[in-house]
Amino acid sequence: MPDNTDMPTRQQRLLTVFVLMAAFVGLYATTFVNYLLFHTLAEIFSIVVAFSIFVIAWNSRTYISNAYLLFVGIAYLFIGFLDLLHTLAYKGMPIFTNYDYYANQLWIGARYMESITLLTAFFFLGKPRLPSVERIFSLYLVITGLIVASIFSWKIFPVCFIEGIGLTPFKKISEYLICGILVAALYCLHRKRDQFDDKVSGLLLASILCTILSELAFTFYISNYGFSNMVGHYCKIFSFLFLYRALILTGIMRPYELIFRELTQTNQALEEEIAQRERIQQQNEGLIVSLQKALDDIQTLEDILPVCVYCKKIRDDSNSAPGKGPWMRMEEFLYRKSGTAVSHGCCPECYQRYKDA
Repeated sequence: MPDNTDMPTRQQRLLTVFVLMAAFVGLYATTFVNYLLFHTLAEIFSIVVAFSIFVIAWNSRTYISNAYLLFVGIAYLFIGFLDLLHTLAYKGMPIFTNYDYYANQLWIGARYMESITLLTAFFFLGKPRLPSVERIFSLYLVITGLIVASIFSWKIFPVCFIEGIGLTPFKKISEYLICGILVAALYCLHRKRDQFDDKVSGLLLASILCTILSELAFTFYISNYGFSNMVGHYCKIFSFLFLYRALILTGIMRPYELIFRELTQTNQALEEEIAQRERIQQQNEGLIVSLQKALDDIQTLEDILPVCVYCKKIRDDSNSAPGKGPWMRMEEFLYRKSGTAVSHGCCPECYQRYKDA
């Protein structure tokens, strides 16, 4: 008979896959209508996920013990904000029209922040708390302000893309450098994967790999509306989707496995310690019984023992009425009472007396 206990789970998974495939196909269909619509929808998805990560991490900052999650959650508020500006400044959007380079500069600024965050967060992994949540928030606020000012106000941020020419050397070098930072984050994830749930570790791995593929796709496009640009955005969608599964869905559906992971480990350690103490207590109780038996035996030996004046046998009255116990040899009596085995020998006086007999 087939096991149908997990059929609802399988059906839910198939339904989820079907919905995602339909959404991706529908998103691709928007490119035939207006590529700007495709770009806006793709970016909005990642922005919503980024803001959601921040909301969950920030509202649980007072009791959350996963410093990695909290650090990443704070950073993704500002990453999402830069992506929002990137979306609003994209070519064709009638908002920031006085300068042609905003969108690509904001993209590089956000990706630098994202990659460095994913790598730096491993420094806090395993620590009970972040040094200061407010200071980290303020630091990211200052960094984001400097990036925005360098692009919109001072206009000192290097140009990344020129229409009709393509990517500038700075943009290409930056994309490869960002990929290198993400590879270092993959290495840290591999080294510290035991501090994550296996499923969460796999999802983070997939997210970082998709981010690397996205950055590589953005190293050789020559048009903001080109095929390579679309592939890069699809990879980014997958990256944020995996991150969503790892840090949002897992945190909602299985909060005790993510937010309270260290608490669970502490409870397991306490249970092991309690079991160890119980084993020690049982050993001590057994030792106490043995010592009590030894004391009883010693007390029995310390009492006046009835000994036959002729054969030297001892009467054991411990289990009988006084004077009615069985007579036994001294060796047998000692062995029964204390487990002491008696060996025979000859003292020097007897030896001298009987050696010539």
